[in-house]
Amino acid sequence: MTKAEGLRFTCVRGCTNCCEQKGWVYLTEQDLRNAAAFLSLTPEAFEKRYVYRTRRRLRLRKPRGAQCHFLVPGGCAIHPVKPAQCRLFPFWPELVEDRDEWNRTGKYCPGIGQGPLIQIGTALETAHQMRTAYASLYDPSL
Repeated sequence: MTKAEGLRFTCVRGCTNCCEQKGWVYLTEQDLRNAAAFLSLTPEAFEKRYVYRTRRRLRLRKPRGAQCHFLVPGGCAIHPVKPAQCRLFPFWPELVEDRDEWNRTGKYCPGIGQGPLIQIGTALETAHQMRTAYASLYDPSL
């Protein structure tokens, strides 16, 4: 199959490999509000406890010895309101637009190459959501 046809992906129940990769989980302002409400916290209390804010971005703080405060045995403690970055994985621009990166990600993500064929146009639309949600990550001028 070529990239022009589409990509196969299905999330594998119980897998948390994507959550265990080194890196940061970025948040939108809406992600912050949603997670706070889900945990019955004010956005300010959630931010103080879990968020690192810079002038351009928000990201989750990392707990010692782990990648995410919300990664618990069996999955994500805030799954219904998980950040856009997590929800959109693996349909990130850098993966969808580069077949080699998609294949490298498939080495740790057992859902890549499985499941239904996702038309490339749909995959690119989803990747665009990532670009929009995290514009400052994709446009250095912001």
